[in-house]
Amino acid sequence: MSARKAKLNGSNDIGRSVERSLDEYFRRLDGEPPHDLYEMVIGHVERALIASVMERAGHNQTQAADMLGMNRSTLRAKLAKYKLV
Repeated sequence: MSARKAKLNGSNDIGRSVERSLDEYFRRLDGEPPHDLYEMVIGHVERALIASVMERAGHNQTQAADMLGMNRSTLRAKLAKYKLV
């Protein structure tokens, strides 16, 4: 099986982790309505993903962009957005 088709740990562990985190987030809200939930989740997950891939790529932006499936200029913009450079 190619690396592109390999499932993470043979399952959807990331999705389950996000679900558990959201369950905890809603419990902590204690009935208060959530705001900007989509942006909060995507921002946290995207930042963690980019930081992890940059570390794995030895901070080589070209290699990291390839691993992420995006062009280098998009990666550079996201690195700046999340203050990872």
